[in-house]
Amino acid sequence: MPADPASGYVSPLTTRNASPEMQAVWSDRRRFGLWRRLWLALAQAEADLGLPISAEQIEALRAHLDPTDAELVRAKEHEARLRHDVMAHVHALGESAPVARPIIHLGATSQFVNCNAETVLIREALDLVCVKAARVIDALAGFAHAHRDTPTLAFTHYQPAQPTTVGRRAAGWAYDLSLCLERLETTRDSLRLRGVKGATGTQASFLALFDGDADKVDRLDAMVCASLGFDPQHRHTLTGQTYPRVCDAFVLTDLAATASVIHKVCNDIRLLCNRKELDEPFAEAQIGSSAMPYKRNPMRAERATGLARFVMNLASNALDTAATQWLERTLDDSANRRLSIPESFLALDGALDLLHNIAGGLIVHEATVRANLAAELPFLASENLMMAAVRLGRDRQEVHEAIRRHAQAAGARVKDEGRPNDLIDRLRAEPLLAGVDLDAELDPARFVGLAPRQVDRFLERIAEPIRSRYAGRLAPPAEPAV
Repeated sequence: MPADPASGYVSPLTTRNASPEMQAVWSDRRRFGLWRRLWLALAQAEADLGLPISAEQIEALRAHLDPTDAELVRAKEHEARLRHDVMAHVHALGESAPVARPIIHLGATSQFVNCNAETVLIREALDLVCVKAARVIDALAGFAHAHRDTPTLAFTHYQPAQPTTVGRRAAGWAYDLSLCLERLETTRDSLRLRGVKGATGTQASFLALFDGDADKVDRLDAMVCASLGFDPQHRHTLTGQTYPRVCDAFVLTDLAATASVIHKVCNDIRLLCNRKELDEPFAEAQIGSSAMPYKRNPMRAERATGLARFVMNLASNALDTAATQWLERTLDDSANRRLSIPESFLALDGALDLLHNIAGGLIVHEATVRANLAAELPFLASENLMMAAVRLGRDRQEVHEAIRRHAQAAGARVKDEGRPNDLIDRLRAEPLLAGVDLDAELDPARFVGLAPRQVDRFLERIAEPIRSRYAGRLAPPAEPAV
């Protein structure tokens, strides 16, 4: 398996979308530094359990935990000759710490460093995704609070439906993302280390090292896990050569689910931008189109949607890999995982930063919101108007027919003649509605149900606990790249 370039994980997503923090998680320096920490943990535990490993050898490993640029380059040179990335790094470390060379990787298989290091990286990356998701929820919650009482037209089937409020819609976006956050946190906290399991998972090599002492093998497994910051009681009980690849499917599926929510939110924003009700942040000198100077395209939402769709489609890679592992292990997972796992995190990281930037600067054009709602509200309020007229003694069927006739005429005026909706004026002149307070009956606040209260409930039950849980970690990211 070829090693990653010495300069770090190279991806078209890296330089344009992912944050420096997420890039650092998936960098070569972090990965190979973890390999060295694993070799130190293994040697230290083996020494503590009685194997002939000297303090001088342990200290030599400890002195070289962070690979230098020269060592990374040297490892690439070894790999060109050996065609094996782990052994290339064993040789490079052995050259830097010659006294420890005889005991590096003692009893281990390559997946001792690969699987355990990758689990640490996935946990770090999941933690960062959780923080980013919490930031978006926090920003959307602030927006929802500011617009909890602003009535707006709601849609089902993308057809006008009972009104909601601008804040209630945003709270719905944030709530969906909070469900994903719950899953991400659970997956992060349930990750298990592979530990010290040997070439096929039987721990035979370590049993031989300890002259058949199975208790020492169990203790070695637990000690190495603890040294990596994992609960020794929370490690994989059984593995083949690798940890169960279905665990990757759990991770990438949760990332894909989060991406699907980002996709939905950004698509909603794009639709509302088309209706002139919302705009994402737009820089003073920003150009919307090279050909059409007036354009103000929702390019951040568009890019977040594209990245999200990419993440959604990577989930199947993990499922395929889990399904096609032969017996105790096959190598066709490696190249795929080295792309699909980091790329999923890098792309989702960028999409979350984009959505946070949008949510933090989302612009509401309230006059347009009111106008769009007013154009449809008379239609939506027709039953209320009919009931009000009946309360004044009018015949329900006659009122129904009058409103139906006016509504059809007003609709035809809009659709066939391209003229403004005049249904309100028609209803004001309708004798059967004489005495009905049309202004009161058509007050938008009467049609939003419990929307403001639901915003308050979301803020209290969902947003505030998340803010508390991530206190001190909700600082906004830098302006996303354009």
